[in-house]
Amino acid sequence: MKKILLASAIALSFTSCDVLNEVAGSVLTEGSTSAAPGLTNADVSSGLKEALTVGITNSVDLTSVTNGFWDNSDIRIPFPQEAIKVKNYAEDLGLNQQVTKFEATMNHAAEEATKEALPIFKNAIMGMSISDGFAILNGGDGAATHFLKQNTTSGLKTAFQPKIDAAISEVQLTNYWNPIINKYNTAMTFTGGEKMNPDLNDYVNNLAIDGLFKMVEVEENKIRKDPAARVSAILQKVFGSIGQ
Repeated sequence: MKKILLASAIALSFTSCDVLNEVAGSVLTEGSTSAAPGLTNADVSSGLKEALTVGITNSVDLTSVTNGFWDNSDIRIPFPQEAIKVKNYAEDLGLNQQVTKFEATMNHAAEEATKEALPIFKNAIMGMSISDGFAILNGGDGAATHFLKQNTTSGLKTAFQPKIDAAISEVQLTNYWNPIINKYNTAMTFTGGEKMNPDLNDYVNNLAIDGLFKMVEVEENKIRKDPAARVSAILQKVFGSIGQ
């Protein structure tokens, strides 16, 4: 009887070992097949910087051409909102053509400025410090552009201002603005209304930068969603990992 019990115990022991080995093998197999290729911080940083560089390059190519801003309703620079009374007054006086020329010329100033913008934005991108690259990578549409905008707008504005000033001077923006604002301010002298003289350089600067960032976000989101837009190995590796 003892021999029978001993034999049964030995058989059960071997069977249990077989089951444990099978389970362990199954776990190891599942773990090895589900593991995605690892991304390092360097990979993520390089991928984000390249995505933004691609976005900036494409954006400048689209905006720096004639009517790049003027023909794009998403980034077209409108008559200054704080001076909308000036626009209405000018149109009431029959100066519609001058108003249109003024608006078009503001946009042409932005188009001229963006021709000089690429190295400025590239330097900002290359100097970007990413403390939490994975969070930005997985942050959804526009996350990298938002991060870049938050951390570079002030410096970009300072660097961009001379380009805007030169562009505004080159296209002689004030030649269209002065007749409109002078007529308005002359009327305000007699009516006691508030005279206006918005800082056109600052206004065009801000909206030119905003317009570029809008275009950069469009390009970033293409890379996030469309594999065909991932034009390099690092972009394919980094953005191809999203959702895996």
